[in-house]
Amino acid sequence: MEFSYASDHDNDNDNDNENDDDSKIFKSKNLKAERRRRAKLNDRLLQLRALVPIITNMTKAYIIKDAITYIKELDSQVSELKDELLELGNTTSTKEETEPPIKDATNIAAEEMKYYGIEPEVQLIPIDDNKLWLKVVYEKKLGGFTKLVEAVTCLGLEFNDTNFTTSNGAAIISSCLEVMSDRCVNVEETKELMLSVINSI
Repeated sequence: MEFSYASDHDNDNDNDNENDDDSKIFKSKNLKAERRRRAKLNDRLLQLRALVPIITNMTKAYIIKDAITYIKELDSQVSELKDELLELGNTTSTKEETEPPIKDATNIAAEEMKYYGIEPEVQLIPIDDNKLWLKVVYEKKLGGFTKLVEAVTCLGLEFNDTNFTTSNGAAIISSCLEVMSDRCVNVEETKELMLSVINSI
């Protein structure tokens, strides 16, 4: 009578092979997941390294350490800038308190001129027989210059080389006036007329 163990032995081998295959599949899945995790980590470290201007060493630990140092520096800079902004805000509010009080939008220019001590004025100085130098300071208003030109033209004078500027609510004109005809111009009378014009603007 013969006994055969081959079949039992073969079954054992088959089971071992199946177990080996299962463990290989499990190990390969874990290996792939680990590789993906490491690749992601390396990518993130590369991104971090690109953002931090000073990296003392290329190891992971040093990249993270240098990044922490850099973030702390940025944080202290933010705090300093906040303090500067607060100081600027305080100085701006102080300036606003010392600015001239403006009650009505239509009187802005007049209030500014008054605050800065600017008075309306007309200076008229003869240059030669048919030329006068003119300087006019008046309240800055729409149409003011046009009224002044009309008044000067009525007097038989013409603007030449005119400069027009505005500052602190005032309009300032300096110009050379030329007599358009042979008529004689009385400087004092012309000055008084221009003063009345700028006061009526």
